[in-house]
Amino acid sequence: MAFNLLIVDDSSVMRSMIIRILHLSGLPLGELHEAANGREALAVLEKNWIDLALVDLNMPVMSGEELIDRVRTDPANKNLAILVVSTETSVTRIDKLKGQGVGFVHKPFTPEMLRTKILEMTGVSDAEQTGSGTLQGSGPDF
Repeated sequence: MAFNLLIVDDSSVMRSMIIRILHLSGLPLGELHEAANGREALAVLEKNWIDLALVDLNMPVMSGEELIDRVRTDPANKNLAILVVSTETSVTRIDKLKGQGVGFVHKPFTPEMLRTKILEMTGVSDAEQTGSGTLQGSGPDF
């Protein structure tokens, strides 16, 4: 199964790093979509099948938290797997998001951390992946 992913972050550099890490993770990747804020992400979700969204919290126009609230009230996308990728440290805020069925990965992170969390969020076991759970490369933490 190839994953169609949406990367939502206002930093184009961070989006590029996440995409690079995804390629290093050994996950089978399908379509990779990008959005610079929640409003752009909603437009992508209207037009594309997405298996999982990786979402930053602090963005202009529409924050990641606002995006998550909108997605969870949309019948077509309410069950979308969402993984927050953020430097957020507020336990209250993180717990609120987890209560909405959202996963969380702190920046900086490794390809292994991202891979494990994506598999957990999508309900796919490591053994089901074509890469046999091995990483294609290793690099710096992001």
